Amino acid sequence: MRHLFRRIGFYLVALWASITLNFLIPRLAPGNPAEALIARFQGRLRPEALHSLEIEFGISNQSLWVQYLQYLNNLAHGNLGVSITYFPTPVSTVISQDIPWTLTLIGLSTIISFILGTLIGIFLAWRRGTTLDSTIPPILTFFSAIPYFWLALLSLYILAYTLNWFPLNGGYDISTTVGLNGPFIISAIQHGILPALTIVVSSIAGWLLGMRNTMITTLSEDYVLMAEAKGLPQRRVMFNYAARNAILPNITGLAINLGFVVGGALLVEIVFSYPGVGFALLQAVQNSDYALMQGLFLIIAIAVLAANFLADIVNAALDPRVRQEKG
Repeated sequence: MRHLFRRIGFYLVALWASITLNFLIPRLAPGNPAEALIARFQGRLRPEALHSLEIEFGISNQSLWVQYLQYLNNLAHGNLGVSITYFPTPVSTVISQDIPWTLTLIGLSTIISFILGTLIGIFLAWRRGTTLDSTIPPILTFFSAIPYFWLALLSLYILAYTLNWFPLNGGYDISTTVGLNGPFIISAIQHGILPALTIVVSSIAGWLLGMRNTMITTLSEDYVLMAEAKGLPQRRVMFNYAARNAILPNITGLAINLGFVVGGALLVEIVFSYPGVGFALLQAVQNSDYALMQGLFLIIAIAVLAANFLADIVNAALDPRVRQEKG
């Protein structure tokens, strides 16, 4: 229990540091969102409009400490500011519209890749030296070595353009009504299969090789050899004794990957014209949209911290040594 409280304290401090850096960094950059928006109109607005826009964007000439307290108060009320790119839409609205697409596509693809890679890695390590162990890893490593945008463009050309098995672009058919209805859900699934497939194919080798190599090392441990000597069923030895301990590094890697899932996959969203957070972040950087960048960076930081906290809990549940108190 003390281990859990210590980890909670650590992550709370890390969250406070992330929020503080998120507040400071945009204020160290030259200019402000109001000036950036005025520049987009190329002098067609009066100078008096600058003050009104500064009020709209919450820009203040007060002390940094007062601004910091105002920033924390706005965060507590869910106010992340107004986006320049999608002016006058609030940042929270932009993120809430884009993040479900990213979480659904990138999140599910990462989990599927992790599960398949881990299971195949366990099997190949248990059957090390066989024909499958000699052929599957090199083939999957070959696909993972191909630059993602080439793999995505090639699959898009062959499977979508030439064979017409999948839609060419977008996240859904624009003729459908967005919402929880059958036609829209089916359309979204059809548009998401090809991007998800390319993500899985390009990333599965990393999970497979990591699990296989750790599993081979674990199989030589005394407790695994003892379990085999006792005559326990092979499946029980493979999963309960070997895989349970070998999977710990992969779980940590999964937590980190899931944390960064919120940041989107920019190449995926560009190649497939797929809506998501990654493309919104690119537009925010191009348009000097500080409020949107702040909101996205904050969401990413919180997601990474939450994912690592869950990984700590899972590691503690799987490995009792993690919970041992140091005297």
